[in-house]
Order: sequence, then structure tokens, then C-alpha cells
Amino acid sequence: MTYEPVIGLEIHAQLQTATKIFCGCSTAFGAPPNAHVCPVCLGFPGVLPVMNRAAIDLAIRASLSLGCRINETSVFERKNYFYPDLPKGYQISQYEHPLASEGRVEFDGPDGVRQVQITRVHMEEDAGKSLHEGFADSDRRTYLDYNRSGTPLIEIVTEPDLRSAGDAAAFFEHLRGILVWLGVNDGNMEEGSLRCDANVSVRPVGTTTLGTKAEVKNLNSFRFLQKALEYEIHRQIDLLEEGGRVKQETRLFDSASGVTVSMRSKEEANDYRYFPDPDLPAVVADSEHVRRIQADMPELPVARRQRFVSEYGLPDYDARQLTQSRALSEYFEQAVRAGAPPKAASNWMMGELARLLKESGRSIEQSPVGAAQLAGLLALIEKGTISGAIAKGVFEKMMATGTDAAAIVASEGLTQIDDEAHIVSLIGEVLGRNADAVAGYRAGKTATFGFLVGQVMKAAAGKANPKRVNELLKRALEA
Repeated sequence: MTYEPVIGLEIHAQLQTATKIFCGCSTAFGAPPNAHVCPVCLGFPGVLPVMNRAAIDLAIRASLSLGCRINETSVFERKNYFYPDLPKGYQISQYEHPLASEGRVEFDGPDGVRQVQITRVHMEEDAGKSLHEGFADSDRRTYLDYNRSGTPLIEIVTEPDLRSAGDAAAFFEHLRGILVWLGVNDGNMEEGSLRCDANVSVRPVGTTTLGTKAEVKNLNSFRFLQKALEYEIHRQIDLLEEGGRVKQETRLFDSASGVTVSMRSKEEANDYRYFPDPDLPAVVADSEHVRRIQADMPELPVARRQRFVSEYGLPDYDARQLTQSRALSEYFEQAVRAGAPPKAASNWMMGELARLLKESGRSIEQSPVGAAQLAGLLALIEKGTISGAIAKGVFEKMMATGTDAAAIVASEGLTQIDDEAHIVSLIGEVLGRNADAVAGYRAGKTATFGFLVGQVMKAAAGKANPKRVNELLKRALEA
């Protein structure tokens, strides 16, 4: 029997606010354990939470980008369960009345364009972290760090619309790109600010009934998500083919061994005893406020990529590379507005600029060469003031010093030799020194032409206009 997987994702994305969702503690990552805590996020009796409005606006921003309907009224509820890193004994979340619902996202999967329905986007507070040490019962220690407790996040829940591990990883990557582009989330999966749970089941191809699902928790990379799902899909198929049954359970992915392992059974639904938080009023997102947020949103990556193709005539590959980040795409448009030819700007950004930034460990935002400076360099190439080869050396000096291209060219005397008489003189000297190569060319060995061009460029210290050298050398050889 042939089976197909059915996959739905729950993506947890911390919101990029300076303070926590219900108190004024910092959300900055990397502080000493329990440095960013207060009576509110530690759940002391008698304290009152106060809603962080910036978190609501970021959550609305994310929901709009996913095509969701923003619900005018959403309600925070208490989700009751007991765990060491949840000091109150309950988590403030949303359940029956989420912030947003009924969205839709298109993305490029391994086998083409795919579509995923978004069930809901709801807000909640993050829990703290348990840090375990030691293996034997006698020396096992658990430490609790509550710095993360109370950090605002959204949970994005999809319908079970994904049909392969590759599609799931591609969708997660696509979603991360949108959230980072909007400034909603920093995309740092290693620090845990973006993570994913995957619900997966299998069923015979052609049937519509869902199989028993397993939930794989806390996946913090695209590769781990794909590998965990690939393993879990094969595990479930093998179980069914051997006459067994899949248990509804929560599993963890062991990245070292590449397998999922059982964490706890979910045969019975957990009773979290949700009820509206009596200390928090309902969130009312009036239509005018939502319209203001919508109007302030930037052009999204897919739309910008399509516009780069239609407006600037870029190949789709270039447009995809330039829209990998919002900052990169804005750098490109700034360069074009400063006069750079679009394709030339794209080539230099994907080539020399990307190479030198990678070597120096910098991002595009940290580039010593601004977009207008790149446009200035490309203008010198376009005018024939310098050759492409010289331009690469000039660009390296620009990256090292931040100096404009024109200033470097002027101070180092790098202006391209375009004078016909000068180039003809250099050609004469080269032909005189390389009589054998000249004779070979005239005897039909055209490969020697490249050698002679190189000799002329060497004699000109690389400054001669290559196009003029080719024209005048050919004329001299065929005279």
C-alpha cells in the first residue's frame, strides 16, 4: 500500500519588543540567569499584568502578512498546567477567541508553488527554561532560568495542508523570511526565538480520513524539521505495514541520531481548564487601527521579487537573491535610484559585495560601501573611466576604507587608457616582441590572439580599455 503524509505546523515566534508582554522586564537575550525578572513575570501573588501594546501591533502586523482576518475582539485566557519553568502554574494565552484566523499563504515548495491555510494566530507569553545537568539520579541537577518567562510570542497554527517533509521545511523557511522582513521576529532559531512543533500522520493515498498523529516538539532549524518528519513518516508507515498502530503521543527529535523518541502519551486530551484571565480586559482591534497598521507595512518579499523582475528586467534568480532580506533589497533599489544599471548592480551585489561582506563577517547593513557609492563605481565602468578588472581592485579599497571610487581612481592614477594612439603604440611594441605568436595567428592559430591581448594589457598595467585593445589589435594583425 502507498501512503501519504499529512502535516500541520505550530510555529512559535517571539515578538521583537523591548519589554515583556505583561511587565517592564527586558526581553534581551544572553543576560545572566534570572536577571530580567520581577514579581509579575515570576507570578507572585497579588500582582497585576499590564498589556504591552507594541506586542499586539506586531502580532496584527504578522497576521495581516499571512492573509488572516483580524478578529475585532480577542480574549486572553489562563491555560492551567504545572511545570517547573511556569512559575504561576498557568500560562496566559488565547484559546476560544484568538487575535486572528482564516489566513492563507503561498510558497515555493520543492515541487512548485504550494498553498497552506492558516487556522489561527494567537498571542501568549513564553515560559522559562529548565537547564539540566548530570545523568545519574544521584548527581542530576535542574536549574531554572526565568528570563524568558513572559516574553511575548505568537503561535501560528496551520491546517494539515502539507504533504511532504520538504514542503514543511520550505514553508517554515518562507514564514521565517516574512516575519524577519516585517521586523516581527529576529529569526534566531539557535536562541529559541523561533521554533516549530509538527503534527504528522500518514494515510493510504486516495483516502480522506486522517490517521493518528504524533506531535514532534521544539524543532529549531529547517533541516531538523525536515529530517524529523522524514524519520517520523517512515516510522509510522513501517508500523502500519507490520500490522501495528500509531499512538497519539508527543515525541522529540534527537538530532545526533536522526530519530524521534517518545516524550509523553497524548491518548487522552489534556484538560488545561481554560478560562478568561480576570486581570486582563479583552483586546479590541478596531478596524481603523488595523488599517493604520496595514498602511504602514512594507511591500512583502514575494511582491517585491515580482516587481524586481517586471520593473527592472532582472532574471528571477537575481530577484530571489536580492529579496533574501529587506535590507538587501533596499540597498539594491537605493543603488538603482542613484543611477546604477539594475543588472550591473545585481551582479556586483551578488558577486564582489557578497564575497567581501562574507569574508569580513559583516551584514549588508554594516557594509562600508553605501548603495550610492556602488552606483558611483558602476558609473565609472559605464563611462569607460576604468575597466571591470580595475574596478574590482578599486572596490576592495572602497570596502577597506569607505572611500568613494572616484577619489581612489584619481589618487592612484587608475584612469583607463582609451587614447587610440597610445594603445596602437603599445600594440606595436607587443607585436615586435612576439613575432612567433603573430605568425601563428596569421597562419590560422587564432588561440594566440588571447595571448597577445594579455600582453598588451600587461604592457598597459591593466589600464587599457579591453574593448579598444581587441579592436585595434585585430586591425593590426589583419593589416
